[in-house]
Amino acid sequence: MTDTDYTLTSPLAKLADNASALLGLTIIWHPDSQRIGEQFMASNPDGQVEINRFLPLFRHPGKDGLPLGYGGISRDPVRISRDGYDNILITPPTSRMVVEVNGEEINAPVALNREQLEAGVILGLGRAIIICLHWMRCLPKHNPALGFIGVGSAAIVARDQIRQVAGTELPVLLLGETGTGKEIAARAIHAYSKRASAELVSVNMAALNEALAAADLFGAVKGAYTGAQNARKGLFAEAEGATLFLDEIGNTPGSIQPMLLRVLESGDYRPLGAQQDQKSSARLIAATDQDLYSEGFNQALLRRLESFIIHLPPLRARREDIGVLLLHLLSTSKLSNEIGTSLPVALVSEFANYDWPGNIRQLAHVLRRALLALQLGEVPQLASLVKTTHKAPSSVAQASIVTDSKFPQPASPRKKLAELSDDDVLRAMENNDWYIQGAAQELGVSRPSMYKLLDNHSQIRRAEQIPTEEIRQSLETSAGDVEACAALLKTPSEALRRYLKLVEIKKD
Repeated sequence: MTDTDYTLTSPLAKLADNASALLGLTIIWHPDSQRIGEQFMASNPDGQVEINRFLPLFRHPGKDGLPLGYGGISRDPVRISRDGYDNILITPPTSRMVVEVNGEEINAPVALNREQLEAGVILGLGRAIIICLHWMRCLPKHNPALGFIGVGSAAIVARDQIRQVAGTELPVLLLGETGTGKEIAARAIHAYSKRASAELVSVNMAALNEALAAADLFGAVKGAYTGAQNARKGLFAEAEGATLFLDEIGNTPGSIQPMLLRVLESGDYRPLGAQQDQKSSARLIAATDQDLYSEGFNQALLRRLESFIIHLPPLRARREDIGVLLLHLLSTSKLSNEIGTSLPVALVSEFANYDWPGNIRQLAHVLRRALLALQLGEVPQLASLVKTTHKAPSSVAQASIVTDSKFPQPASPRKKLAELSDDDVLRAMENNDWYIQGAAQELGVSRPSMYKLLDNHSQIRRAEQIPTEEIRQSLETSAGDVEACAALLKTPSEALRRYLKLVEIKKD
């Protein structure tokens, strides 16, 4: 496998889609938290899997297999039959054990097609154990990469790519929706590289002031621009011998893009006002949630950045990882000290069935709200933790062949901006925790169009236009929850998060 196999022009992804996939069963939740993330791979393409208290054997990579073993699971099995066309039939047992498919209790066989399995099917057993049925395109294996959590094939492949490219000097482009872990991937690449002893230097390109962006990146000599009393060291100079992470590369000012292209081509750059070029030895990692092919981005720069591309899929496309992600987030949260890992199973089921427009970042914040509610003795429900009006309908309404897919939701038809009122825009932002991507999908508009709607909205503000003290007070009121703070301030969550890093307001 060569590095070029992972560029956008590679046929690798198409080959993987067309390859014969294994039916994977991953434990999302179990009364014994150590069992979360264990898997069983059904290797027979047209066979039958029976799930009861004693079979099959689930295992972590390299560990011995164990049955579910929980007393609330019936000895009479749930049968999962797969045909030669990759359709499956789930047949509940004759016992009284409650069986749920995608959050809905079933009492008769339910048929699902390959596409529905592609998005992950959530199987609940006895209101105690939750299993995800999904396709696996590689065998489970232990290939840790710093902070990048997951047991499904998408996570395994991403970690392999992180480790592969870390040993090279190639520039890397990380693509994925907001909240999918692009910064975590960048830090992992740096940590496994020869430059790991140096500090990773990060810059959010969306937060750069266009007038000062060149000085911020490349430095400036004394007197090079108005108000410059001293020479200024740029980020490329700070990243000498290290890694420079350019987050939100799609928001790079147009005047800066040719300068970045020159650095990638020759390593040369010139500080503002300087007479001579300087040489950069920084290794570049860039990340974006935008489509760089349709946003007017410098295509020559894109060709240089795409030497090695890692696609980070949205959480809704790796539903099998939700259990281990919850476990990881609980283990790193101070709020979980009082309750451990004993989340209500019904809440975990809702988490597993939700589409998470804000991805892992949103999952972390919603879990934090759930822990706060549990500390107060409340029984949290997803509807009270995340505002949503577009939860997909159940895919198990019939006990025959199901043709309406629950996941993913069909894309909304494109709308003209003139058709949308300020109330429509405000409601969509509120419904999606003030995340722009989710609101754009709900309204059926592109992301650039969504930015125009926000800029023209009478009530929605830019984070940098809000007084610092008002932001500080809102953070205190929302207990440091950025999404809750964004709702109070009526400003997009992503922009607020970037601004908080820029002005260093503490989120205690």
